[in-house]
Amino acid sequence: MAFTKITVTGLVALTALAGCVEDTGSTSGRIPTPEEQACLRAVGIETGNPDYALLGSSFSEAGTEVIVGVGEQRARWQCIAYSDGTTSRPMSLTDEGI
Repeated sequence: MAFTKITVTGLVALTALAGCVEDTGSTSGRIPTPEEQACLRAVGIETGNPDYALLGSSFSEAGTEVIVGVGEQRARWQCIAYSDGTTSRPMSLTDEGI
């Protein structure tokens, strides 16, 4: 599975996420990592909804997958954060019947 890396200035292709993956576990009661914070901001901008929360993340050398819940129903969104501070364009994980 391949992901596309989005930067402020354009698109850069990224190979499939590979390597060691580490689940960061529970997100309650801890400060989000810089990667998680970057994806939280990106999801907030993408959705235009200020009501969002970190649901979880998985670290990989290729990028950190971050899952964010948006709105009262906590619709799930996915974002990949990279060590250079950029993120992928957030993607809805909610089945919208399309």
